[in-house]
Amino acid sequence: MTDSISDTRTEPAAAEGVFGKTYRATSVGLLLIVSIVAFEAMSVVTAMPIVVESLDGMAYYAWPFSAFMVANLLGMVLAGELSDKLGPTKPMLVGLVAFALGLLVAGTATTMAQLVVGRVVQGLGGGILIVVMYVLIGVRYPPSLHPRVFGLTAIGWVMPGLIGPVVAGTLAEQAHWRLVFLGLLPLVILGTLLIVPGLRGVSAPAPQGPAAVSNTYRGGTAARWPFALLAGIGVVLLQLAGERLDVIAIPVAVVGLVAVVLAVRRLLPVGTASAASGLPSVVLMRGLAAGSFFAIDTLVPLTLSSVHGWSAVAAGLPLTFGALGWSGASWAQGRYPDLPRSVAVGAGMVAVGIACASMAFVAWVPGSAWVAFPAWIFGGVGMGLVMPSLAVLLLENSTDADRGRNSASLQISDALTSSLTIGFGGVLVAAATAGTFGMSTAIGAIDVAMVGIAVVGVLVAPRLRRRAAQ
Repeated sequence: MTDSISDTRTEPAAAEGVFGKTYRATSVGLLLIVSIVAFEAMSVVTAMPIVVESLDGMAYYAWPFSAFMVANLLGMVLAGELSDKLGPTKPMLVGLVAFALGLLVAGTATTMAQLVVGRVVQGLGGGILIVVMYVLIGVRYPPSLHPRVFGLTAIGWVMPGLIGPVVAGTLAEQAHWRLVFLGLLPLVILGTLLIVPGLRGVSAPAPQGPAAVSNTYRGGTAARWPFALLAGIGVVLLQLAGERLDVIAIPVAVVGLVAVVLAVRRLLPVGTASAASGLPSVVLMRGLAAGSFFAIDTLVPLTLSSVHGWSAVAAGLPLTFGALGWSGASWAQGRYPDLPRSVAVGAGMVAVGIACASMAFVAWVPGSAWVAFPAWIFGGVGMGLVMPSLAVLLLENSTDADRGRNSASLQISDALTSSLTIGFGGVLVAAATAGTFGMSTAIGAIDVAMVGIAVVGVLVAPRLRRRAAQ
């Protein structure tokens, strides 16, 4: 596998580490940008009820989230295609500008329409950034540093996860909700100033020709952004169907499901559904990991509060411990660049499966609430092994011709699968709320279903070590 950019990827420079002179500004910039995106994701959910109420838009509460999600998928696809043609520099700058502009528009909103527009621009910029960061890591750092860099980006989510909701809630209640958006603007500017020096030595990839990716994706090099829109619309329809739970919900759900299926056939590599070895299995595994973990992650506080009667603050504490487990495992795997990645992913999925099964125990067994703490630490450790390892494998299975497209596929698999599993959980919780069955029954059933997805991940893991033909 060749790489057209060699001057910034030498092994002597790798000996410096990710914070050595060669990579320091880029690493700090990446860490800051990841933290900004993470803080925005964590804080907006907390502040949104106050935001929407102040704009007299409670009837349209879901719109800012749906608009962000659809634009996010579009940004991922556009970033992948542009990065493969132009390199990461220009898309990175576009993503930063779009994200900052979205913060400004949302933070100065006086109507729900303006808020939704701001969220669209934010989502577009965020989707671009998350993909371009993968491309930048692939071309800026040598392979021996990839595990550490991806461990670093995973750690970038920890502090926002710990303090984001608290800070956002305090700002929204005690100061003004606009600061949740506008307060991030100086940090975006700082991140841009740090990342720009690391972009100067990165050139556009050499032209590879359409044959380089024609066998990997249906449609070859044809534009995929319409299918990103189709996927986003499909997910929104499925969410609407889950919220209605009536006769009309059935055709809405069918249309949404068909839209998602048609879209992913063009957005993901050929062979993803059948777990073909190499890249398709890497992309599939990202969806399995994200889908199983985040579906339960959203239910941990509900399990402890609704089933065991814990306060809102106490019920959220296991998530903090899970974030610490995730960051610790991410850091640890980066210390061992020669660790077989398929083994790390398999072990991580076993840990996620055990964590999900433990949460089913918590949902069904009285007096077992304390089990949520070790369970979610264990689940976090599993994800800390899985996510950086999959990112390393993705770059191993990519070239200059398709690194951006492949990175977009990885993120799309994550976003779509977690949206679907979280939506599935929401349907069962809504049914339990309506009295169809008990809340503990609903939550336990979701937990068991996610154990099944984790088991599939364990079975797929051995296929990660065999690369697809390039």
